[in-house]
Amino acid sequence: MEQSLKHILVVDDDTRLRNLLQRFLRENGFMVSTAKDADEARMMMQQYKFHLLIVDVMMPKESGLDFLSRLRKENSIPVIMLTAMGTVEDRIVGLEGGADDYVAKPFEPKELLLRIANVLKRTPAEDEKQQILSLGTCVFNMQTRELAAKNGEVMHITPVEQNVLSILGAKKGQVFSREKLSEMLGTNQSPRSIDVQITRLRKKIEKDSKNPRYLQTLRGKGYMLLPD
Repeated sequence: MEQSLKHILVVDDDTRLRNLLQRFLRENGFMVSTAKDADEARMMMQQYKFHLLIVDVMMPKESGLDFLSRLRKENSIPVIMLTAMGTVEDRIVGLEGGADDYVAKPFEPKELLLRIANVLKRTPAEDEKQQILSLGTCVFNMQTRELAAKNGEVMHITPVEQNVLSILGAKKGQVFSREKLSEMLGTNQSPRSIDVQITRLRKKIEKDSKNPRYLQTLRGKGYMLLPD
């Protein structure tokens, strides 16, 4: 199932469930970040772009429903609520509050996967429209994830390199640390290997890879993409 690098935020105070969902969703092709409560979720949303939130109803300090209510005043991002309260009345409260779907605990992971797919399918996202990033003598298509020369010749690019450009391209001008890129790309990508991927990409998109114009480094902070 091709998820086009969809980024999901799991918000739940249960550490074990957070970690299980993160691992399961990553294994099924998603980028996944986690937050232990509403405050941390808001902080994450200021830093990164997400396509869908999975939010637990029963959380300390601020419930999932209160978080959803505040979120809907300014954001229409899809939200799937998780709850141990599985009555019809509870689900109606969540759906009326702006949730896109409701999943009662315990649940089958495959069922959650189907619900995620259905919510994303019926939610038109701005980034699903064709977006072209101009990078000097080449362009990167955010939808097809193809890197091509301006003359139309498609350039070879690995899946990991596609993912790096997609992450940085979705937040142009925002700095991502090596550790954050490693986390978002999933297993087998250490912070050190991120440096290798960046070096390879620069050789493909930069006129002078030693003095990059587009894929820049902020010393001590990380990498960012600055298209034309």
